[in-house]
Amino acid sequence: MIGGFGIWELLIILLIVLVIFGAKKLPEIGGGIGKAISNFKKATNEPDEIDVTPNKEDEDKKA
Repeated sequence: MIGGFGIWELLIILLIVLVIFGAKKLPEIGGGIGKAISNFKKATNEPDEIDVTPNKEDEDKKA
């Protein structure tokens, strides 16, 4: 059982997806989902962007 789904439930879902999208579209859909997941993982693992806005103290020193 995977996440509350048995093998028969997964096969039925796969069959429905196959009927809706067709066999030719499945590799494209799978590739798109794979890229989306990898981009999400990459985004969550990257450090936060560096804030380069000047501080109020830095502006006071220049003036």
